[in-house]
Amino acid sequence: MTMYMDVHHGMKGITEAELMAAHKADLAIEGEEKVHFERAWADPASGTVYCLSEAPSADAVMRIHERTGHPASEIHPVPLVV
Repeated sequence: MTMYMDVHHGMKGITEAELMAAHKADLAIEGEEKVHFERAWADPASGTVYCLSEAPSADAVMRIHERTGHPASEIHPVPLVV
């Protein structure tokens, strides 16, 4: 499995509660694509949200995010993690 960092743009003003709700929505169905979302971060001022996951593919990550209503703008493999 590969680690991925995905980036969402256009979420200006996102609150902690909204970020948690979006993360929980991903967690609720992640197993259907063999994805595991580790953590999410947000910058409400810029509207940028980052999610770290482990998944079989970037497409699997995208499918989960699309199904939960917040598709990623970018998905990047993270080949080195310490």
